[in-house]
Amino acid sequence: MWVFRLALTVIFLVLVLLVGVIEHVITWAVGKFNPDACLRMRSGYIRCGLKLVWLAAAGKTTVIGLDRIPTDRPVLFVGNHRSMLDVVGCGSLIPFPVGFISKIELEKIPLLRMQMRDINCLFLDRKDDRQALKVILKAIELVKGGQSMFIFPEGTRSKEEGKFLPFHAGSFKIATKAKVPVVPVTIVNTGDILEDHFPKIKAVPVVIEFGEPFETASMGREEQKELPDRVRNLIMETYERDRKLL
Repeated sequence: MWVFRLALTVIFLVLVLLVGVIEHVITWAVGKFNPDACLRMRSGYIRCGLKLVWLAAAGKTTVIGLDRIPTDRPVLFVGNHRSMLDVVGCGSLIPFPVGFISKIELEKIPLLRMQMRDINCLFLDRKDDRQALKVILKAIELVKGGQSMFIFPEGTRSKEEGKFLPFHAGSFKIATKAKVPVVPVTIVNTGDILEDHFPKIKAVPVVIEFGEPFETASMGREEQKELPDRVRNLIMETYERDRKLL
């Protein structure tokens, strides 16, 4: 059964990427006259594609707090990270354009790179501090321009369910410098879909909760320093509560 599910997931992913080439050309033409419509069309396509892949890969998904997400301004989504499928699950739910800050290795995959760039994703090299700073500065620029972004501040995937790595403070500068809200995202049990028994893929229950936003516009310097730990602690507390829903 897992072989069929894995094959179906891969087929859907490849189809999304291939059809995305046509979508890219069409939206490129639209963008010559209306850049905002171009981004909305591209984001809508990616969101539908991610929903399709998520449907093939994951099991029952409990979603909490979508109504907590501000829709009148850009935000920075901050989530814990257990699986490569975290982007698929979260990206399929957010109802407006959002760019993800991803590891630089994904930039080497041609069709995927094109689709990610189409929605203003950025590629960060964790081993190159100078490049990482440039990515953060670019993200701040995008958010100030109205683009919401999503980052996993642990910097890499946690290898054990329920274990949280430290949240890098630099990730939060995207929000504090742009003076936009931070929306905490708690992701439960995605590692059990694939990573914990790779290459087997299992339709296991997952919980994704969007928390109440942390407003940063009026934060002082000390509050900004405390923000990474505050968000991490909230996500950890939410995780312990939400895991009981599985």
